[in-house]
Amino acid sequence: MRKIKSKLIVEPVKLYFEKEVTKFGNSAKIDCPKKYIGKKAIVVIDDES
Repeated sequence: MRKIKSKLIVEPVKLYFEKEVTKFGNSAKIDCPKKYIGKKAIVVIDDES
């Protein structure tokens, strides 16, 4: 099995930050500033962590 690096390009980007996914009951969550409630977000999971 070969590991191939991939590239993700998203434009325009308004904010970029890295957070750790944490446990939340029987699920998981990523904390985000409250001012972005109602905004669209895209989550990318990095396999190298």
